[in-house]
Amino acid sequence: MIALGLGMWACGGNGYSSGNATSPTPSPSGSGVVTINVVAINGAQSFSPNPATMPAGQMVVWHNVDTTTHHVVLDDRSVDTGDLAPGASSQPMTIGGTGGGQYHCSIHPVMVGSINQDTQATLPCQGGYCD
Repeated sequence: MIALGLGMWACGGNGYSSGNATSPTPSPSGSGVVTINVVAINGAQSFSPNPATMPAGQMVVWHNVDTTTHHVVLDDRSVDTGDLAPGASSQPMTIGGTGGGQYHCSIHPVMVGSINQDTQATLPCQGGYCD
């Protein structure tokens, strides 16, 4: 029994990792949602990716990785994330219309970004009818 316990402990059940952590790049997930990170108050470099390109009709989430609260809105006011505290994410939202849109942080108006919708691309297949 002691050997089994030591063997399990030696396999790394302590939750620590000595490997280098890499941050994920914003990309479509299996659920067809694109994440745009809110990274800093830095003009056009405030969001990543910027511009974000995605198929028309795809859902988008803004995730605040900055240390201050932000509030993302499309310039046409069709999308409004509400206040995003540090570490928070918006609800998944569909960008309407064709072509995408320009957006900004309503708290920090110098923070600007854009979404380009690719009308030729298709959303990832989901469900029982996928190959």
